[in-house]
Amino acid sequence: MYTLYIANKNYSSWSLRPWILMTELQIPFEEKLVPFSEKNNWLNFRNFSPSGKVPCLVDNDVTIWDSLAITEYLAENHPDIWPSERKKRAWARCAAAEMHSGFNELRTVCGMNIGVRIKLHDISSLLKKDLDRINELWSGGLNMFGGPYLTGKAFTAVDAFFAPVVFRMQSFGLQLNRLSESYCSHMMTLAGMIQWQEYALQEVWRDLGHEEEAAQFGEIIADYRRM
Repeated sequence: MYTLYIANKNYSSWSLRPWILMTELQIPFEEKLVPFSEKNNWLNFRNFSPSGKVPCLVDNDVTIWDSLAITEYLAENHPDIWPSERKKRAWARCAAAEMHSGFNELRTVCGMNIGVRIKLHDISSLLKKDLDRINELWSGGLNMFGGPYLTGKAFTAVDAFFAPVVFRMQSFGLQLNRLSESYCSHMMTLAGMIQWQEYALQEVWRDLGHEEEAAQFGEIIADYRRM
């Protein structure tokens, strides 16, 4: 059985990607959650991950330490990871890769913090550019392939890669177009998304860096986490 190392569910957007992918596609795995550390995340995570980062997938004597590489590794044995149709698969891979390496302003200003609701001080031109691109990307996939997922009727890796963005939209009250909003709403009904959020709200540990980041860019107007 696969072993998936992740960090705190409230904060770790990178961990969510392979976790929700494997959960929704019913790929069995053992979860090992290693919390972020106030002292040295890198040293703690180096115990299992060569990069000192999460997520990290271990399959017997094989270790894969990047979310996109994990996805491709799983796809070798699980054909439902990517769409079966060539056009859909090409689009999905492009969109997932774009998310993997882009949207830097969204990542910086709107870090994943599932349990809180934050009113941003302002939406910069760079953040608006990222949001406009997400609207364009999601609407394009939904219109091209018919939804309710980005490449049609089935949940695939591209949806997993944007799952953290769905939580960010909720936490920061970011406005999208009607089609993109409907996609977010649909994603939030998934059993895996519900389960991840429930666990995130039960976590009592707080990461100072993530909390300071949230306060830097906006006002926390609600906190639904267990105290």
